[in-house]
Amino acid sequence: MKLRLQKILAEAGISSRREAETFILAGRVTVNGRIVRSLGSKADPESDLVAVDGRPLGPPETKAYFVLYKPRGVITSRKDERGRKTVADLMRSLPFRLFPAGRLDYDAEGVLIMTNDGELAMALTHPSYQVSRTYLTKVRGFPSPSALAFLRRGSGSGPSPRVRLVKKTPKNCWIEITLTTGRYHEVKEICAAAGHPVLRLIRTAHGCVTLEGLQPGEYRPLLPREVRHLRTLLRTFHGNGEKIQR
Repeated sequence: MKLRLQKILAEAGISSRREAETFILAGRVTVNGRIVRSLGSKADPESDLVAVDGRPLGPPETKAYFVLYKPRGVITSRKDERGRKTVADLMRSLPFRLFPAGRLDYDAEGVLIMTNDGELAMALTHPSYQVSRTYLTKVRGFPSPSALAFLRRGSGSGPSPRVRLVKKTPKNCWIEITLTTGRYHEVKEICAAAGHPVLRLIRTAHGCVTLEGLQPGEYRPLLPREVRHLRTLLRTFHGNGEKIQR
């Protein structure tokens, strides 16, 4: 059966589907010896020879699912051209080629799901799935009721965030923000627009996965119940007859 090249690369544990797109566009992927640059290209993993940088793909990897407490000052990437520490460096001892499901900024910290399951990684990050992400956010100053109402309106696209005041410090305060849109820099942007810039950002949950029991830099395998819960996203999505084109 012919599958999109992005899916084949993700199933082989080479990359996420998004990273696979960059490989294809860069001419790094071949099918039966011919370079393929079209994102709509398909191949049959059983009969076609698919290679990346001249290396044929191996059989699909055993699926692996971990949660990492990403510390501040670590790049959410498999490698960094500037030589900075990456999340892959923190998990290099594992016998899996893992990639992050989504991203956290260099100065942010918290829950980062790491997996070689490209389909699940896509579901966790694509807006269509509306997977919740919860952030504990230290902001400058003390938001007024009107500022909190502004935050609850969010960016104006997609469901509105849930916002609650957690605690105050002498000069600042902590608020919890839960959203499902996952837009790049969304928490920082809406807080800045409300007049209360983010001073510290911790993602405490991604879907059902939390930081419980972890310190910065530590990781653990997802529990079977967590994997089952996350994979219901795929069953629900496909059960509706919908399809994301990647």
